Amino acid sequence: MNDNGIAARNRQLVESHFPAFAAGDIEALRDLFHEDFVEHSPGNPSGRDAFLAFMAASPVTKAKMDLKRVIADDEYVVLHYHLLPPGDERGVAIVDILRLADGKIVEHWDVKQPVPGPEEVPHGMF
Repeated sequence: MNDNGIAARNRQLVESHFPAFAAGDIEALRDLFHEDFVEHSPGNPSGRDAFLAFMAASPVTKAKMDLKRVIADDEYVVLHYHLLPPGDERGVAIVDILRLADGKIVEHWDVKQPVPGPEEVPHGMF
């Protein structure tokens, strides 16, 4: 059964933390992640502390992030954004899928795609 209240709360929680993430303030996310957080992206560690340390050392902290859309359904929140690392004029299109329980992110999946030139995507990536 779909409880729109849960979806709305989870969406608000994730959206309210996105500006800190986009500003490279990974430590501000500590209260949002469950201690036993599970990461499904290859090469990224599971566990809140290991994951946040990994993210703090990654190029993401220096990139510009432009949130395009947020979709929430029950325990899942999906973020679609444009990540522009320094020196990369096209950047990467990213979709993060987050599963929340009791106000904490407990699981994460992502899909990443380099943004091609406009000749390859005449209607845009976003």
